[in-house]
Amino acid sequence: MTTTLKQIGAFSSPPRVGLFVTCLVDAMRPSVGFATLKLLRDAGCRVEVPDAQTCCGQPAFNSGDTADAAVLARHFIETFEGYDYVVAPSGSCVGMTRAHYAEALADDPAWAERARRLGERTYELMSFLVDVMHFAPADVKLDTSFTYHDSCSGLRELGVHDQPRALLDKVSGLTLKPLEGNDVCCGFGGTFCVKYPAISNAVVGEKADAIDRSGASLLLGGDLGCLMNMAGKLKRKGSSVRSFHAAEVLAGMAGGPAIGEER
Repeated sequence: MTTTLKQIGAFSSPPRVGLFVTCLVDAMRPSVGFATLKLLRDAGCRVEVPDAQTCCGQPAFNSGDTADAAVLARHFIETFEGYDYVVAPSGSCVGMTRAHYAEALADDPAWAERARRLGERTYELMSFLVDVMHFAPADVKLDTSFTYHDSCSGLRELGVHDQPRALLDKVSGLTLKPLEGNDVCCGFGGTFCVKYPAISNAVVGEKADAIDRSGASLLLGGDLGCLMNMAGKLKRKGSSVRSFHAAEVLAGMAGGPAIGEER
């Protein structure tokens, strides 16, 4: 699976990309990080994974702890602002950096401006591959059907919708089955599922029923938190649908256990 810089056509040298792994990927499913790394390299990028990276601060910000979110935002900016681009396999984390860092740092105009400038170069993985690198996977084959859930932050804050479908359409043998309510929240919502577990469980129950009705064998998405939430509910209700991050499929790395399955 290779794409030359001539095919990309926009860069005289490989862009230097800082890979933001995200907390959930690092702790719960590192394979998503390795798949992201592979895809970025296949797209022609020079990828680095800064050791100093930490949480983006989204849980603190969503819980009203703006002071600690601002501390983490400053650290993120210092860690990543030297790269041409910052890419993460998560719409919610990228949404935090692009849409909310300036808000968290509003009391300090200089830092807010640094946040704005970095936000312009920070991308969700699927959007970056399509919109910036004009990348299409090759030689990936998977004979099965899938349905796709559009996570809230990626869809509403970043406009990520067509990009993952365009990429997955290039996987030989893979067939899309529409998901009723694909743009409806799965009930995860970061800290929402902890604060309001009964509401969260009801929402994800409706989502799991819709996934089963799609008739698809796989559930794909671009945010691990949402996928873990839905995979857990599907497993508890005895569904045979298996869940993967879209990056794992696109990188040809969906041959192992699905999310929530024993290794």
